[in-house]
Amino acid sequence: MAQQHLDPTNPLAGPAPTGDALAGYLRAQATEFLRALRLHRETGSGANGSEGSAEAARALRRSARRISAGLHTFQPLLDPDWCESMRPELAWVSGTLAMEHAYTARLERLLTALHRLSGSTALPGQAAGAVAAGRAEAPAGARADAAAGGRAAAAASVPQRAAARDAGLRNPPPAAPERGNLTVGAAKAGALLDRQLTLARTRAHSTALQALGSSRFHAVADKVAVLASEVPLSRAAGSTDLRPLADAARGRLTDAVSALPLVTAGSPYNAAALVHGLSPDTVPHPQDAPWHQVRLLLRLHRYAREAVNGPQGNAVVDLRLLSAGRALNRHRDASEAAAAAAQAARTPRIAPATAYALGVLHADQRHEVEAARFAFQQCWQKETVRTS
Repeated sequence: MAQQHLDPTNPLAGPAPTGDALAGYLRAQATEFLRALRLHRETGSGANGSEGSAEAARALRRSARRISAGLHTFQPLLDPDWCESMRPELAWVSGTLAMEHAYTARLERLLTALHRLSGSTALPGQAAGAVAAGRAEAPAGARADAAAGGRAAAAASVPQRAAARDAGLRNPPPAAPERGNLTVGAAKAGALLDRQLTLARTRAHSTALQALGSSRFHAVADKVAVLASEVPLSRAAGSTDLRPLADAARGRLTDAVSALPLVTAGSPYNAAALVHGLSPDTVPHPQDAPWHQVRLLLRLHRYAREAVNGPQGNAVVDLRLLSAGRALNRHRDASEAAAAAAQAARTPRIAPATAYALGVLHADQRHEVEAARFAFQQCWQKETVRTS
């Protein structure tokens, strides 16, 4: 069976959308960009940004991605010089604003995984901190009493200690669970990851604030403001059908998916995602790049369908693409989390238990990569059968 569409919408049905529909779509996205920018300025931002400011940043990223995708897919209908100058700037805005959220989500993902792997009752990094805080907050008298108690125990008579030793030989204490060492290492690994990713998040927040106040961003905002009222269409755009260009975006997605090892990904726990797992190279896994490319092409395809179908037809398309997009987002998040764990494991002079916990965490996230590939394969094959 030939693999056809992930989107079952018939491109030949209904009236042909032309450049006027594209202009309306771009104007709507530009208006959303300006509205989000105004909201961001009204809410302001503190050290870590308020909730309203974070939501405004997400809205800015969404509209910037959609405008950039529209310029990419439908560039033949737009002024080419304007598109070439605008797309990199929109990508810069979206990428800069996404970093703080990415570091926050990555830290939460890794700490949650450490908590699950260690079987502890508190998130890794909290247990060690609680112990240290308890020692620091203990009164001096209590510490002195504990020391005195220790000296009294050390002064116990020899017969008492011999009896205790004999009792211990007859009734040995239960062996400590094997996860004990991982729990200790997980606490230190969680603290290390928290320091590194919190620092990266703080720097990303400062970079985003500087970017939003820069002359470069103001120039982008001015161009988007012009786009909200005037779209630089070509002369032939008014009579050109948008659907062939949207269909070409779908074709690029289909070709990229056909190059993926879906047969291997269709078998769970095939260990393909763990290849090169012990490599000393710090570069990202080369096998992840095609999957990341498919994720971007899937987004371009979805945004192209939004422009073609209009507001009324977007719900059906998004529902059919939602599962595939979620699987690829999981793939990206797990891949980057595994890289963060590997980077933390390269920290000089860390304890062996910490390095071991980070290694287990890295393997866990690479298994998550494999699970996401399997989920995408299942979703893609299901949609292919439905539409062929």
